[in-house]
Amino acid sequence: MNIFGITGWKNSGKTTLTEKLVTELVRRGWTVSTVKHAHHEFDIDKPGADSYRHRQAGATEVAVVSGKRWALMHELRGEDEPTLETVLSRLAPCDIVLVEGYKREVHKKIETRRQEAKDRSPLSANDGHIVAIAADFAVTGESLPVFDLDDTGGIADFIERMTGLKP
Repeated sequence: MNIFGITGWKNSGKTTLTEKLVTELVRRGWTVSTVKHAHHEFDIDKPGADSYRHRQAGATEVAVVSGKRWALMHELRGEDEPTLETVLSRLAPCDIVLVEGYKREVHKKIETRRQEAKDRSPLSANDGHIVAIAADFAVTGESLPVFDLDDTGGIADFIERMTGLKP
């Protein structure tokens, strides 16, 4: 499984870049899945929905299935958060998985930087798995490749080379 990460501080452009990369890589013919690390209290369900009621009643896993999509929700109920490896093992086969967040994981990733980010201290200085930077401002003094945050095509080319999708 080819894995490539998009990491950065809050409001650094991770989600926007991930979305653009999914669109571009799919346009190029690749099957793409994503894993997004979220905050502790996120919920994709709505109070009152049948699936919400199942979870509230104590179900550990609830699958919601239709003719267009399906979702599996798993309540941790005191369990530890699953590792990225565990989550990846549950995905269907695909050409590449883009992983958003997971700053401390050991896969290749690009660091996003924006002027308006909550924190602008470089992550690359302390993470040897960051292989490039994408920023909305001029970055100097870096030995890593630096891309404009809006250079989706160039970043997609780089990811294809780094993951072996294309030589």
